[in-house]
Amino acid sequence: MTQAPTPTEDTVRELVRSLLADGTAEGAGPDVRPVAEGGGHSSWWVGRRHVLRLARDRDAAARQRRELRLRDLIRPHLGVPVPVSVAHGEWASGLGCTLDTRLAGGSGEVQDVSAVGEADLAGLLTGLREVPVRQAETLGVPRVAPRSLEALREAAAAAAEQLAAAEEFDPARLAQLTAPGAAQLAAQPGAAFLVHHALKGEHLVVSADGRVRGVLDWTDAVIGDPAEDIGGLAIAVGAGAAVRAATLAGYGARPCLRGLWLSRCDTVIRLADRLRGGDGGPVPLLRTRLGRAWEAIMLERVTDLRDDPDESP
Repeated sequence: MTQAPTPTEDTVRELVRSLLADGTAEGAGPDVRPVAEGGGHSSWWVGRRHVLRLARDRDAAARQRRELRLRDLIRPHLGVPVPVSVAHGEWASGLGCTLDTRLAGGSGEVQDVSAVGEADLAGLLTGLREVPVRQAETLGVPRVAPRSLEALREAAAAAAEQLAAAEEFDPARLAQLTAPGAAQLAAQPGAAFLVHHALKGEHLVVSADGRVRGVLDWTDAVIGDPAEDIGGLAIAVGAGAAVRAATLAGYGARPCLRGLWLSRCDTVIRLADRLRGGDGGPVPLLRTRLGRAWEAIMLERVTDLRDDPDESP
């Protein structure tokens, strides 16, 4: 694979000029600076109103092209904004770029979500269920099978022992999820919807009053298990807020608990892998995400989930 060139302020500024060939670029060009968060592609702030996203390889470029079409499809259904591309093209041979509107607010990693913000997240989860699956698949959004919670539980148990040796985690906490419990929380047949699949805090734009003002980066979207997004929210905003938002969106105890335990197992596994030398992100951030996912909530005490025909998948 050809190595992508390293963008500089000068090359980014020149690229913005070429994308905005209609003269909307100001004077010698806008102020540009790299975005610190993220890593799937190179992102640059452009002035105060835009962000430039550069695909770093051909696979990322293909997913970015799909994302541009997907955002147009989902925008009428979601209760929260998604960025608009004001210009797009290539910044290197075969590597795409898009100049997007910048949504007002801060990162969900540092800005707490309020009760009204939880209602915004409920609107997001509700809207994702309303996106026509066939149209999303026509755009190339892949269909992904649900993960095995039992396999994930076993992997998390091994990781928890490693964290215990490092005095990072009490493995007894995982005992709440038994093998029969994991089987009971298997994904329900026919419950496949559009899933963002990367609802990290850095992909949530949150205002100072705790409202969710946007959801970024739809390049990893799939047709699959909606519990993955509930779990993503648990890691991003905490287990309590995630479950409250999912409940407001009409999800019952089973998918909420499944999402909760997906996130709990994931955070244990990711922190253990990082401490072994893996490339999973900053350790303090992984510890914070583990703490969010493992917030104690009343719902986790449910032990008997009888089939309910009126329960949302």
